[in-house]
Amino acid sequence: MVRARTEAGSPTPSPPRIQELKVRNYRALRDVVLSPLAPLTALTGPNGAGKSTVFDVFAFLKECFSVGLRPAVDKRGRFRELRSRGCQGPIVIEVKYNEGTGLEPIRYHLEIDEDATGPFVAAEWLQWRRVKAGHAGAPFRFLSFRRGEGTVIPGEAPDASDAKVHDKLDSPDRLAVNTLGQFAKHPRVSALRRFITGWYLSYITADNTRTLPEAGPQERLSQTGDNLPNVVQYLKERHPARLELIFAILRRRVPRLQKVEAELLADGRLLLQIKDGPFDRPILARFASDGTLKMLAYLIALHDPAPAPFIGIEEPENHLHPRLLPELAEECRAAAEAGQVMVTTHSPFFLDGLRAEEVWQVYRDAKGYTQTQRAADMQGVPQFIEHGATLGHLWTEGHFRAGDPLTRSGLPLAHPTRRKPRGDRRAR
Repeated sequence: MVRARTEAGSPTPSPPRIQELKVRNYRALRDVVLSPLAPLTALTGPNGAGKSTVFDVFAFLKECFSVGLRPAVDKRGRFRELRSRGCQGPIVIEVKYNEGTGLEPIRYHLEIDEDATGPFVAAEWLQWRRVKAGHAGAPFRFLSFRRGEGTVIPGEAPDASDAKVHDKLDSPDRLAVNTLGQFAKHPRVSALRRFITGWYLSYITADNTRTLPEAGPQERLSQTGDNLPNVVQYLKERHPARLELIFAILRRRVPRLQKVEAELLADGRLLLQIKDGPFDRPILARFASDGTLKMLAYLIALHDPAPAPFIGIEEPENHLHPRLLPELAEECRAAAEAGQVMVTTHSPFFLDGLRAEEVWQVYRDAKGYTQTQRAADMQGVPQFIEHGATLGHLWTEGHFRAGDPLTRSGLPLAHPTRRKPRGDRRAR
């Protein structure tokens, strides 16, 4: 890979990004590949197709790093429920990502299996290839472990000719990248560990944003949004300009909204209040609309002063007016400039704000396993877009040819069953 360089000769900085995801034997994901992944990716398709399962792969991988393999597996009904039904062999998750440093992409491979003692790491490796004098060498593994024992090549830029160091972990259910990544002598391993543990996966609900948490500023929104007042307090104290930007966007999208305040109560809890323009007194957040609170939470997550390297949002269209969704798609794209964003959605209005290379259709095959197809690779879709059609319209008109809940099987159709799309239907 050749990157543009600055005048001083150093690589032009760019955020780390996932280029490819491969999954095998993970629930309905018998054998799924998402490649290439754009900075902004949306998964769409019928209920039960596997969108949330793809989303959960990222949550599972992060939890393996943050709380451990066994708790992450047990949370999902243990290994027997996590492995694809009717299948044998290990669960496999493979991520190809670029650190954004000008170095070659790294491939992280994780295999999880189970024996009488419980789940364990059957195989784990990191692979890349070095480029020297403009020539790319053969891929090699600079970390390779099985059942808690293996080798690693330390250093800033491991080379196939470098000496390998043998190491043994405390237990076969420990992840080598998570353990060795805590040491400065393994900078490439450490970078991957920081990348995965920094992911933000959102399961925000309006009810959770109405809580009265203990006072105290908090830098990042929780997965459920139950610390929303704490994050507002943090932004007000440390990043007031960023908070005002968020409020300015919110005021444009919520008529009559004037401001949002986090007030400290006598008992040490934080009370979130929202003031409408026509009235003197603000209302408590628990009486505000679901859409207002969810939009505020999404804007805070997407405009984080220290953005997460990967942000996942499940069905952001819930409780929001359809005309706001193309604008929210643009907010997601802007956030993806500093990292990567993945969204699951059923909304054609959200899809109208996206590009064909950003959208993946998810559906089940005849055997019940999840399959995926990128909109940019679908027959006829790029041509229709060139003539003014939008993705949301093409999807609802049946031109994605798969995953239509109104067809008997939901499988890909030989020919579109809907009428030819009309002209430009973009939301204005």
